[in-house]
Amino acid sequence: MLLVTGITGHSGRYFLQELIDNKYEETIKCIVRETSDTSMLDNSGLMIEKVVGNLDNKEFVDKTMKSVDTVMHIYNIHHSPMIVQAAIKNKVKRVILVHTTGIYSKFKNASHEYRKIEKKIIDIAKKSSCETKITILRPTMIYGDLCDHNISKFIRMVDKLPIIPVIDKGSSLLQPVNARDLGKAYFTMLKLPVKNGELKAYDLSGDKPIKMIDILNLISRELNKKAVYISIPMGLGIFISKIFKWLSLGKFDVTEKVQRMGEDRSYSHEDASNDFGYNPMLFEDGIRIEVEQYKSKQFKI
Repeated sequence: MLLVTGITGHSGRYFLQELIDNKYEETIKCIVRETSDTSMLDNSGLMIEKVVGNLDNKEFVDKTMKSVDTVMHIYNIHHSPMIVQAAIKNKVKRVILVHTTGIYSKFKNASHEYRKIEKKIIDIAKKSSCETKITILRPTMIYGDLCDHNISKFIRMVDKLPIIPVIDKGSSLLQPVNARDLGKAYFTMLKLPVKNGELKAYDLSGDKPIKMIDILNLISRELNKKAVYISIPMGLGIFISKIFKWLSLGKFDVTEKVQRMGEDRSYSHEDASNDFGYNPMLFEDGIRIEVEQYKSKQFKI
């Protein structure tokens, strides 16, 4: 039996589509919330068992893990240690955890907690001498449709703002990954042969690094709009963010977000390509799909 968390989320829905397209035959136990839209699950034609519950509840997680062979944990890295502990306790053969390349950031808030979590997982596995295979998948910035909270914001900026502010001329490198590619990667990883006791991690990035300014220009081209930019030096951006923090009495603190806008966030997916044939789509193709979605919603009558 396969247990999945986050299957109604962004990349989770594309994983579900892969299960549907490949006519997955085993029972799939899906942890969902009462407020989750499960229509895609209900109409999937697969053997779905929906379980409503809270991943913060240790007893619930342990109980749900009974009779499970494989876990695909897509929802929230912070629950990963509890998921792993319950899986080891219930002798689950395999656990696949979806984490983030945010672990590599040089800024504390973006990476410190992620590193602690992954270290804790390694410690749990070592102390238990477990035979559970643990695989960690680390997507970069996820995009693909208007719910991505990443590239969709850039699309709205280009469409709505007369002048677009960029940090240091938009020279930072990104490598966004399309949620469709993640769905395929999750499914491919699910079907790989199991080797007991193995703990591996793979970075899942887009096809190649691209500058922030080039992302905005591609969006501008797809929207058929001329974009005008104003470059803000990093030092000035940090100074302005600190003023906002002071004026809001600490409630509005975006200093680290500004700093990260100048940080390169591009990571190689060579290991994933070599080990299981990971081959992400071109960003130009992916952004065209998302901009078309945006335009159809904007001008829908």
